[in-house]
Amino acid sequence: MKCIRSEIIGWGHYLPPKVLTNDDLSKMVDTNDEWISTRTGIKSRHVSEGQTTADISVKASEMALKNAGLTISDIDLIVVGTLTPDNTTPSVAAKIGGVMGARPGMPTFDVAAACSGFVYALTVADNMIRLGQIKTALVIGAETLSNIVDWTDRNTCVLFGDGAGAVVIRAKEGDGTSQDTGILSTRLYSDGSQYNSLYVSGGVSTTKTAGFVVMNGKEVFKFAVGALAEASEAVMKDGGVSVDEVDWFLPHQANIRIIEGVGHKFGISDDKIIVTVDHHGNTSAASIPLALSESLESGKVKKGDLVVISAMGAGFTWGGVLVRI
Repeated sequence: MKCIRSEIIGWGHYLPPKVLTNDDLSKMVDTNDEWISTRTGIKSRHVSEGQTTADISVKASEMALKNAGLTISDIDLIVVGTLTPDNTTPSVAAKIGGVMGARPGMPTFDVAAACSGFVYALTVADNMIRLGQIKTALVIGAETLSNIVDWTDRNTCVLFGDGAGAVVIRAKEGDGTSQDTGILSTRLYSDGSQYNSLYVSGGVSTTKTAGFVVMNGKEVFKFAVGALAEASEAVMKDGGVSVDEVDWFLPHQANIRIIEGVGHKFGISDDKIIVTVDHHGNTSAASIPLALSESLESGKVKKGDLVVISAMGAGFTWGGVLVRI
């Protein structure tokens, strides 16, 4: 049966110029390269200096539009996954639309799902395309986490980085099979009982400050492996594919141990798992589009490849996407 799929036709990413290595961090807090590397797999991360989340989102979006051969006037929707907006309101998406010259009347909004933000945003945009409400969407994941990191807390400050990634998706008719190009299935989840395991300490109606990231590392790690595996398994089942058919697994880039844990759960070889956490750190909602764009731009991921995406973040939130590029 013929159906509408959301095909990825453009991709882009942007990382702030400043790189903060583990050795740099060792001069700021009681830590060292070996301690960080062995526990997280992270060697360096990028840190924004004066650039806002909207600023870096525009950079990634310009690249995505160029790769798609489109301009902002061709876009029917902008949706951004982020937990570090420029302002409480309006949305980062609205600011991007204004800066880039989007046509008046076009819907723009942010999605707050922490590290799952891009998966949530992509799912919303895909649903709107399949319903026929829009034809083309710009979906972004972007963070300036350096603004909410306590640089005196070695348990959290070593983990996070800044960056933005974006994709352009467009409606395309498919046959309704797993051989179609585009998004084949999506799943979203949350568990609010885990609210206090990973959160930011500030808020408009609480402290009236931005606050800092607070994390119960053991609880997050324990939950993350199972959640990422659950989401991956669900989208594969919904899409009618087996693990053996998948070309690439792209999990949220939080920690190499979590990434490896998910891979081992499925018996996936390391060469089929996309890893960028070593030079990005955990960029929350930006992590997946950053890694996807880098992999597409380098030619590592190719047209026709089947990719399983999964993410888990504060809330707890988690979800997955099965897409054929």
